[in-house]
Amino acid sequence: MKEYHFNTTCLHAGYSPKNGEPRVLPITQSTTYKYESIDAMGKLFDLEADGYFYTRLQNPTNDAVAAKIAALEGGVAAVLTSSGQAASFYSVFNICSAGDHIVCSAAIYGGTFNLFSVTMKKLGFDFTFVSPDATQEELNAAFKDNTKAVFAETLSNPSLCVLDIEKFAQAAHAHGVPLIIDNTFPTPVNCKPFDFGADIVTHSTTKYMDGHATSVGGVIVDSGNFDWTKSDKYPGLTEPDDSYHGITYTERFGKGAYITKAVAQLMRDLGSIPSPQNSFYLNLGLETLFLRVERHCQNALKVAKFLESHPKVSWVNYPSLESSKYYALAQKYLPNGTSGVISFGVKGERNAAIRFMDNLKLASICTHVADCRTCCLHPASTTHRQLTMQQLEECGVGEDLIRLSVGIEYVDDIIADLKQALER
Repeated sequence: MKEYHFNTTCLHAGYSPKNGEPRVLPITQSTTYKYESIDAMGKLFDLEADGYFYTRLQNPTNDAVAAKIAALEGGVAAVLTSSGQAASFYSVFNICSAGDHIVCSAAIYGGTFNLFSVTMKKLGFDFTFVSPDATQEELNAAFKDNTKAVFAETLSNPSLCVLDIEKFAQAAHAHGVPLIIDNTFPTPVNCKPFDFGADIVTHSTTKYMDGHATSVGGVIVDSGNFDWTKSDKYPGLTEPDDSYHGITYTERFGKGAYITKAVAQLMRDLGSIPSPQNSFYLNLGLETLFLRVERHCQNALKVAKFLESHPKVSWVNYPSLESSKYYALAQKYLPNGTSGVISFGVKGERNAAIRFMDNLKLASICTHVADCRTCCLHPASTTHRQLTMQQLEECGVGEDLIRLSVGIEYVDDIIADLKQALER
């Protein structure tokens, strides 16, 4: 597909109907695919031919949507997963094994923090968590001989720390490992981490990409820029895979090695795929992504300024505000807007925050974020409640923190709802 504006790519990438074919991406709701010879199907199983034989590995609807997201991020290939959590897990597991070490920003989504610090720890993975504001020296000190990757979020959920992507990329590459970035909140509308040195990008597509709270999903996108063959750190990619008759992914698939392995090996064995129906919904969301994110950011900036001026609000964190400690980084990495998410505190700490939320009428209290309707959450009581006080502090999640996801409603209606709840 030729180079188009991002908005046009949202609509047209991934699927190009031919003469007489459906204009809208079809849902291929089939588990299997018919072939007229065993030889033809055998070549698919040996990864010697392209095609479909079982939806756990590949499906035309899923693949078209993955290709669209790869185009939006500027990557060479992508794979959809059944959730954002699955994308985070597979992005690391695809290149790491038990006994390996990963450097990770401490300011990440609570579910991901628990996945890394508890569940994957039980599987033998070792994580060192560092501040997203760590100096180059502090970052370098976190690496070990067996470090295989660095993981961070462009804009952390819910603390809204803006990552210095170039600094983290330089540290990762100096130690011969890739930088994996969760780009869920900015989306490629506001930031393309590959432009700043990141190697792999993940998303919870459940959020802005879907945009309507209809479909849980995730995606992993590979830039194709990291050279897996420069060291002996990644035998899963650079040495023969006995489960595929000795195929070496880097030799056979070049820049597509990482995603091919994730599909052919991990999805084959673990199967965390989305349904084609959910991918269809995701594609509908992607078609309006550019328009929606633009409105989310416009609304959120107005709401953030309102909150900043309100006497009952103790603090506001929104990186597009000039008062934000991350304003300079936001201007560098997210000049067109950060997201629709704001974090703030109400005077009176935890109890006041809860009373404020209970008085909202337009905005919903729900365990979600980044869809078209305004909603809010108290992370310390919900998404991060499994963490200790020390871990909450490391993640930047105070007991008074309210995460507000500003929707695309008429902004004056959103502000009026917040105002009446604060006054009560």
